[in-house]
Amino acid sequence: MRVIGIKRDPATGQGAADTVVAQAGMLDVLPEADFVALTCPLTPQTEKLIDARALAAMQPSAYLVNVARGRVVDEPALIEALAKGGIAGAAVDCAWDEPLPATSPLWTAKNIVITPHTAGETRRYEDNVIDLLLENLGRLQRGEPTLKNGVV
Repeated sequence: MRVIGIKRDPATGQGAADTVVAQAGMLDVLPEADFVALTCPLTPQTEKLIDARALAAMQPSAYLVNVARGRVVDEPALIEALAKGGIAGAAVDCAWDEPLPATSPLWTAKNIVITPHTAGETRRYEDNVIDLLLENLGRLQRGEPTLKNGVV
C-alpha cells in the first residue's frame, strides 16, 4: 500500500507517509487514491476541504472515509457524488449537522456506512483523555510551550 499524506507543512510529515504534499496539491494527488481518509481538525482552511471539485478529482472506484469533522466535507456534494457514481462509496463518522437529520439522503444511500461519531472511541479512551489532560496541564503550569498531541 502506498500512503500519500496532505499537510499544511509537508516537511513535518516526512517519514509518516510515502509522499507528503501541501494542501494546495491535494487535487493533484486525489486521482491516485483508492481511499481518502480524513483525520484533520476543523479549521477555516479545512472547512469543505472535500468539495465537488475534490470529489470529481477522485476515481469512481475510490472511497471517502471521514473520521474528522462533518464540516470538512461539503455534504450536498458528497450526496451527489454517491448518487451519481462519482465515487464508489463513503464511510462517515460525522455529519455537517449532528445528529444527522432523519430526512438526509445519506440515510438511504446504498454505498455509505454511517457511524455515530464514535471513531475515536477505544476501551481506554476516557483514561487516555484524562492522562493527556493532566500531562498538558502540567506542561502549561511549568510554562512549556509545546503540548502533547497538540493540533498545529
